Amino acid sequence: MVWLQQMIARYDTTIWIRVIGTVLTTFAGFMLRPFLAFYLYDRMDGNLLVAAMVTSLQPLTSIISGYFAGSLSDRYGRKPLMIAALSIEAISMAGYIWAESIFAFAALTVLNGIGASLFWPAASAQITDVVPEEKRSEVFALLHTALNLGAAAGPLIGVAIYKVNPAIAFGICSCMLFVYALLLFWKVPETLPDHIRAQASRSAKTDQAPRLKLAEHPTLIWMTLAAVPVSLLYSQVEIILPQHLRTQYTDFLSVFATLMTINGVLVVCCQIAIAKYAERFPAHWVILTAYLFLACVGFGYGWAPGFLILVLAEVLFTIGEMLYGPQIQKAISVMAPEEYRGRYFAIFGANWGITGTIGPSVGAVAFKGIGGALWFSILSLLLLVGGLFQYRFVKKTTQAEPAESVQSLSS
Repeated sequence: MVWLQQMIARYDTTIWIRVIGTVLTTFAGFMLRPFLAFYLYDRMDGNLLVAAMVTSLQPLTSIISGYFAGSLSDRYGRKPLMIAALSIEAISMAGYIWAESIFAFAALTVLNGIGASLFWPAASAQITDVVPEEKRSEVFALLHTALNLGAAAGPLIGVAIYKVNPAIAFGICSCMLFVYALLLFWKVPETLPDHIRAQASRSAKTDQAPRLKLAEHPTLIWMTLAAVPVSLLYSQVEIILPQHLRTQYTDFLSVFATLMTINGVLVVCCQIAIAKYAERFPAHWVILTAYLFLACVGFGYGWAPGFLILVLAEVLFTIGEMLYGPQIQKAISVMAPEEYRGRYFAIFGANWGITGTIGPSVGAVAFKGIGGALWFSILSLLLLVGGLFQYRFVKKTTQAEPAESVQSLSS
């Protein structure tokens, strides 16, 4: 029990509330998330392209509203943005229960995108506010572990619920989002530094808020673009991989859910240990290694002759994401000027919005045109190229002091 007390004392209360909320919402979300595409596919009379286009509306909305969300977080604080975001997402999830038409699904998907875009820039900036630099990758790893606690059990339970009544999963997801919002309201203080809040208040009165000009931050833009192949792979795993498995396995839903469960269990067991071990090495080498692992995954998904090779590909995928996530988030947190933290995370997070918007439709067209094996192979080549570029940019970022990095980015 001593180790447990030490573990609890190691992190701020804010971090533990984030961990609890993440477990609750991801458990509910992963009961639903793997099967939302199938749900829309069935509702759209088996039209994969239409289902993919509706799915794309959420990240498209996130791209448009994400930058403004980061600015709002930097001006008004992290807590109100996060609570509003979770409430909006909860309402949209509840709405899916009664949606019937394509227009209703589209409107709810847009609403969900607004909620997601409000939450993540503020949530990532909150970690940067309260966690010292030397512990940030460890805390990001802890939150990734919490994410996968829910992901480990959610998919297999979701298969059973989906076969009975998908509305149950939507209802559970909505309730958990509301619970998380209440926990934040009750237990988490505002973390935006007082001097930044005062500066934002003065700027609001004089209408001279500090503006972030993208042209003055080229390294951030290039890092965002280099991250696109990673998020593109994720978008294909959620939308196209199940369709690829459908061509090979009779019970493809169970195969897909099993792969996701393996991913979740491995992250829960290994994420923190791997994150701590990775701290011994330069971040740019860790991130390059992650890209190489993910490139192997694309070939594995595409050409696996049997279930065991699929499992091996999933293990490589898990190791790759455990190396990549904490390190890339720490790199962004280090290079972000204090007054721009929310906006930096919002801009970098746009890589998920870009691929979430175009990924499903491009993947659907590619899957029909060249098949899943060749399409996943192309993704692997993109990951190799992206990894080389990201290696260069992260090396440039992490080898300079934060103040020096800001000056170099602004020059």
